[in-house]
Amino acid sequence: MPRYTLECCVDSVESALAASEGGADRLELCAALLIGGISPGLALFEQVREHCSLPVRVLLRPRFGDFLYSDYEFQILKKEVEQFRRAGADGVVIGCLQPDGTLHIDQMRELIETAGDMKVTLHRAFDLCADPLQAYEQAKILGIDTILTSGQESSCEKGLPLLKKLCALQADGPQLMAGAGVTPAVIQQFLAETDITAYHLSAKKILDSKMRYRRENVPMGLATMSEYSILQTDKKIVAQARQVLEAASV
Repeated sequence: MPRYTLECCVDSVESALAASEGGADRLELCAALLIGGISPGLALFEQVREHCSLPVRVLLRPRFGDFLYSDYEFQILKKEVEQFRRAGADGVVIGCLQPDGTLHIDQMRELIETAGDMKVTLHRAFDLCADPLQAYEQAKILGIDTILTSGQESSCEKGLPLLKKLCALQADGPQLMAGAGVTPAVIQQFLAETDITAYHLSAKKILDSKMRYRRENVPMGLATMSEYSILQTDKKIVAQARQVLEAASV
């Protein structure tokens, strides 16, 4: 039977603990998950390491937005790869593109060399590539371990046709990890229709802040979400996803 991987994307110690308690195999650690995730601070990584025993791959993204990086931004990325390698991260989650939508091979190679013996995931920059089949082959040449992808759609369910095509390539290439809109039900569907064995989910629930005094209508960032709402991983959802994978392993 194949070995299944359940990765949970988290941006707090609380979420990391919930993911672990729910049965996740690995964490993707980031900050600001509400905007798709950016690079976390070392202090957060160290706290997660102290309180949670799961392997941690660190998402490195210097800003919100596309993956075409200036020289300054690239140097930040390279420095972060080095910092988290020294801090003991198990892997990094990275991706750099050229203006024409191809992988920036030179930047990717430099980051991978800096990563040393850490595992490398190509994140959803892959979903913005002009030619995903070409990008997959380039990732294989670069020695990338995993590609996190929704099949170039807003959710992995919508991207299922491309994901099925990519499955035919992964025998000797990077492992495909389905992401975006992953739920226990989606995992069940994918197990029946694809050869994908790795799944990435945030399993988030919205908690109400414990603040009693509240000044409304003063947004600190995205006005679409209350400042008194907290996103946190729900261990029950993670556990349900784990149960689906365990049933498939029997």
